[in-house]
Amino acid sequence: MVTRDDIFQFFERHYDTKPNFLWDKFPNYAVFQHKKNEKWYALVMDVLPEKFDLEGNEKIDVLNVKSPSELNGSLREREYIFEGYHMNKEHWNSIVLDRVNELEDIEELIETSFDLTKK
Repeated sequence: MVTRDDIFQFFERHYDTKPNFLWDKFPNYAVFQHKKNEKWYALVMDVLPEKFDLEGNEKIDVLNVKSPSELNGSLREREYIFEGYHMNKEHWNSIVLDRVNELEDIEELIETSFDLTKK
């Protein structure tokens, strides 16, 4: 299982970025931005599983990343990828972290999101 701490450490090591907590109302929502253009490349949130038609009453950690829209159909066939929650569903996907076995399983998706948003 991948945790939010795993994601935070990965972003700091690979992209030299730390989480920005922008909202008092959502203190666990962490935005990750490019240093030069300040565009978001990722968002980590804790939401109720019902937002993804999943069972459970405890909040789950979710990572939102940007993806090419033409890949979304095949990406969303994976058991841990859903339409982007609280984002443009055509361009963003949500990854339910506790359904991901290894960070390596999503590193390419993170890299793609970083690359798509750096311009």
